[in-house]
Amino acid sequence: MGEHASLPASPEAVLFDCDGVVLDSEVLWDRAEVEFLARRGIVFDSARTKPLITGLGMTAGILLLQEQYGLPGDIEELSRERIEIVRGFFERELRFTEGFLDFFETRIRGRFRTCIATSMSADIFAVADRRLGISHLFDGRVYFPSHVGGRAKPEPDLFLYAAAQLAAPPERCVVIEDSPRGIEAGRRAGMRVIGLATTHPRELIANADVVVGSFVEMDAKLS
Repeated sequence: MGEHASLPASPEAVLFDCDGVVLDSEVLWDRAEVEFLARRGIVFDSARTKPLITGLGMTAGILLLQEQYGLPGDIEELSRERIEIVRGFFERELRFTEGFLDFFETRIRGRFRTCIATSMSADIFAVADRRLGISHLFDGRVYFPSHVGGRAKPEPDLFLYAAAQLAAPPERCVVIEDSPRGIEAGRRAGMRVIGLATTHPRELIANADVVVGSFVEMDAKLS
């Protein structure tokens, strides 16, 4: 796998993850985790937690934090607090990942069928959408685990559902992901996966068919 595997000779669809791929949001999530835990006198251990929490939905993320840090409290109340912290960062500072817009406009739009398939909560995505107009770029094709009964990555259901909405067979789809969970989901869906090393080092996403460090580097992979 990694740099030596091939992508489809003529893919029909490109399925984008959102956090860390379309959006330069992972640093904001990190700052939110720091603040959320600091309110409880806990130091966020990025090296231990980040690889596991990336790509999780809100409830699953709280369960992981409870498991790792012994957080007391009601899951729903903790989720609401965490969402509000993230929302504030998104409303003030969110931007597209460097190189994404140019890559999308010059290499993707009009050439491939596209969508977003994300584990973000719909509420948080709505904040991002108001700020940056993401839905407009993808003509409203944005899919969440709620579309597949809550089955989030690494389950393949979300990518398979998205491919069906695009009328593209899985083997003709390319997934662009930044997380180990998302990469696993794409591969389990029978799709080729480009791992974007914006969030994690290359060795943590080495299960992707191709690993790149930026959208500039990705440009040559969809020729």
